[in-house]
Amino acid sequence: MEFRHLGRSGLLVSEISYGNWITHGSQVEEEAALACVRAALDAGISTFDTADAYAGGRAEEVLGRALRGERRESLEILTKVFWRTGPGRNESGLSRKHIRESIDGSLRRLQTDYVDVYQAHRFDFHTPLEETMSAFADVVHSGKAHYIGVSEWTADQLRAGHSLAKDLKISLISNQPQYSALHRIIEGQVVPASLELGVSQIVFSPMAQGVLSGKYLPGQAPPDGSRATDESGAKTIARFMNDDVLTAVQRLVPLADAAGLSMPQLALAWVLQNRNVASAIVGASRPEQVHDNVRAAGVRLEEDLVKQIDDALGDLVERDPAKTQSPANRP
Repeated sequence: MEFRHLGRSGLLVSEISYGNWITHGSQVEEEAALACVRAALDAGISTFDTADAYAGGRAEEVLGRALRGERRESLEILTKVFWRTGPGRNESGLSRKHIRESIDGSLRRLQTDYVDVYQAHRFDFHTPLEETMSAFADVVHSGKAHYIGVSEWTADQLRAGHSLAKDLKISLISNQPQYSALHRIIEGQVVPASLELGVSQIVFSPMAQGVLSGKYLPGQAPPDGSRATDESGAKTIARFMNDDVLTAVQRLVPLADAAGLSMPQLALAWVLQNRNVASAIVGASRPEQVHDNVRAAGVRLEEDLVKQIDDALGDLVERDPAKTQSPANRP
């Protein structure tokens, strides 16, 4: 495993991090989830990402049990706040009330005294940014988080949040966007702003929900047990599941073979070529997937190979910066 600094901070994270969106507490039985976390630890992954809303809090609980007994100082645990966590009118968004209550719930479920990075899962258009950042500052100054991050924020939102964080003497060091060879919308505005501010990307869906693994074939039904056959997973992968995209992805197979990489390794290595990316989040339903994924750490792709990937995917790549996030209001 190799490690990179997160933003302009001293915090190091593993190039491959382990996330449990969709899987833990929902798609994957707990025994399998625990085996995947053990595989991640054995492979040198030290960075683990989750959120309070994943599987109604069960994902944090599973991760907490999976990491129990590990040396806390050797781990970087990240979680997020924003989406609805209960029926109450204030159990969503980025109000001071919800942030202060949510961090305590996350720490309880994760069985830890602090998280390394506490992230705003989306931008809240109904709460003043000053209130949100002040609440995050309280979390940091109380010792419940070391750093602050965000997810799917636009370049302008990053600049505004970073400025307030600096005034409040806390460090906003990361953004968690979707990023893959098929989904590159952060490159136009978010990455330049982040480089300017000293913010790193911790990217999710680096394999485009599994499409870049090459296992989905044009004109054929998805493999049994794949994300495309799962009720919740099928919704997130639907935009990639068309024959044009799947045919283009198959053109990457000989490129991966020639480079001595599996298709997942090629997809992960591709996102890690971006110097603003500190870590690529992977999920897994089987330990062998974790072991395959971690082999992408430290891989450097030749410029000619990167160009061939671009040529193979062509105009199917999503680049519109307006799609950095949906205009999500408080759910």
